[in-house]
Formats: sequence, C-alpha cells, structure tokens
Amino acid sequence: MTAESTPEPGIPGESGTTGPRHRAKGRRRKTRGGHKGLKIAAWTAAGIVVLGGTGAGYLYFKLNGNIKSVDIDQALGTDRPTKVDNGSENILVLGSDTRSGSNKKLGGGADDGSARSDTAMIVHVYEGHKKASVVSIPRDTLVDRPECTDTDGNVHDAASMKMFNSAYSTGGAACAVKTVESLTGIRMDHYLEVDFAGFQKLIDELGGVDVTTTKDITDSESHLNLKAGTHTLTGKQALGLVRTRHGVGDGSDLGRIQLQQAFIKALINQIKDVDVFGNPKKLYDLANTATKAVTTDSDLGSVNKLMSFANGLKGISSKNMTMITMPVQYDPADANRVLVDEAKAKAVWKALKNDRAIPKSATEGTATGKADGVVTAS
Repeated sequence: MTAESTPEPGIPGESGTTGPRHRAKGRRRKTRGGHKGLKIAAWTAAGIVVLGGTGAGYLYFKLNGNIKSVDIDQALGTDRPTKVDNGSENILVLGSDTRSGSNKKLGGGADDGSARSDTAMIVHVYEGHKKASVVSIPRDTLVDRPECTDTDGNVHDAASMKMFNSAYSTGGAACAVKTVESLTGIRMDHYLEVDFAGFQKLIDELGGVDVTTTKDITDSESHLNLKAGTHTLTGKQALGLVRTRHGVGDGSDLGRIQLQQAFIKALINQIKDVDVFGNPKKLYDLANTATKAVTTDSDLGSVNKLMSFANGLKGISSKNMTMITMPVQYDPADANRVLVDEAKAKAVWKALKNDRAIPKSATEGTATGKADGVVTAS
C-alpha cells in the first residue's frame, strides 16, 4: 500500500479514510476551530513528522499494538451486579506494583514477577460527563475476598479478612474487579491499570507536574526529598510523592491517599494546559507512552475506543471532581489495618448507584490519616 493510499487513523465514531494525504491537510485548514478537525490533523501530522512520511496509518496501528487488554467480562461471567442504565459510568483504576522488568527498581522487592495494586480508585462519571466522584480504596482495608476466576481460567478460593490489595496479587485484574463489585454492589463498566514505569515516563513526557508543598517531604524509601515550596515534579519525583507513606503525616496509607488525590487534581490541571495538538512530536510521544503504560478491559482495548472514552471525560475539570476515601475505621486489633465503616460506605455506594452526589455525612467521623494540606496544585 502506498503512502497516498494508507488509511488515516480513525476518529471515534467515524471510519477512517483512504484518500490522498493532502486531503487531510485541506481538512485541517477548513476545520481548524473544531475538535474533530484538530484530532484528524494532529494524528495525520504526527504520522508525517515522526514516521518520515511512511503513512499515518502505520502510526495508528503501532499505537494500537501498544495497548494491553484483559477480558474482564469473560472471566467474571454473569454473576455480577446489574449494570445501571442511567447514563453514568464506573471505572476501576489501579496503580500496579509489578515486581519485574523496569518496575523492579522503582518498586523494590523481589524480582519474581509478582504484583500488587498499590493504588485503587473507583471513578464514577455522572450522566452528562461533566462531573465525577472518585472513591479511593485503602490497600490496607481488611475485606472478605470472594471466590474469583482469573483471565487464565484459574479459580481462586474465597478468603475472609484479607488486605484489599491481595485480590490483585492473587488473581490479577479479574479478581480485583470481582472484589470491588462484591464490596460495593456496583458493576464496574471499565477497568484501567497504570504501572509504575509507565506513570513515571508519562509525567516526564508531559514536562512535569506543578505542585506546592506546604511542608518538607523526605522519604528515602520513595527516593523523595522536597523542601516546602513550589516544584515542577519530574516523573521520578511524582512517583515518589504518590507512593510515599513515611515522608508526611502519620505514615499511614490513608495519608498517602490524600497526597495521591491532591496530585491527581494537579495532573488534571496540567494536562488541560498542554498544547499537544500544536506539537505533533509531543502528541506522538505522549500517545506512545500512554498506550504502553496502560492495561484496559477489552472494551477499551484499542486506540479508537480509548480515545472515544477519553474524549467523553474531557469536560470534567478538577473543580468538578469530588474525591473521598472509602469510609473506614482503624482496626482495634491492628493499627496498621482499617475496616470498612459499613453504614457510611453503604451511603456512598447508594449515592453512586443512583448517580447522585456523595453526602458529606458519609465521610464525617471516619479515619482519614494525617497529610491534609501538605500538597496543593500550583
């Protein structure tokens, strides 16, 4: 196939084209002010600049090949909460600590290929996709883990009073989703996982993220040493910040969650300010890094689907995002573990299931840790 007949990358909801490449340039001039025109032009320009004119279609297929996906629906079968058809979506987002490859030196521990879910968040996107609620699940929460089948068909027995992040280390993505659905009674529409190495590279590709620390943060285990003040964090520093437990507050997982949530808001603000469409090389580098960094459910396992999904979230700013920690209380038998505050958690899940705002009463009087106000978006 010649460069002139190579299909251009598709735009979500539209089929690709097979016309000469100069037609894409013409379309760029006509629709410069429109979002779709910008995306078409950006993808095409990236293909020309980065690949030296070998065809923007090659760029699309290369990025498509980067994405790893898992068939959650196949593994979990039909024994799941009913999907609520009210226009909302629920996404389980995990930050994974894979103990192999490039993640080994970032995560420490044995190089045995094992993995943990260091970060877990339920993202509820409300009808209209203009606002969202994020509920962080502390990894140290003791939960009843249900029987689950992983994506290789292996069955894992149910277990009582196990740390939440053991679900992922036991049976991977499918068991993590199964545990969350059992815990909340809410069906997860999508699954998205980001690993340590990919996260660090993505922050570097963005040019860093601006945050302000109100106190010094030092943690040798997370390779973090920040004086109080405003910083543009590198990927390594950002990773250290979202992983640190001992550098701030009371050293708890709950305190770390507060840091993670503050960082995510700063990251969202930063992304909105990055003019990737004005820089084709940057667009490609970001897309290449991002697609290598993520593992998704099979429904999001292509560039078109992932772009369409991301486009549906672009109207949500950090100001329209409510972030809380799942209501928990410290375990009287072990201060390093927490237990679900059943009554308050039930109020959270009910609100999300009905596509309503989480009531403030649901988080009052719960365990929160101590890291409040340490990091703010700059």
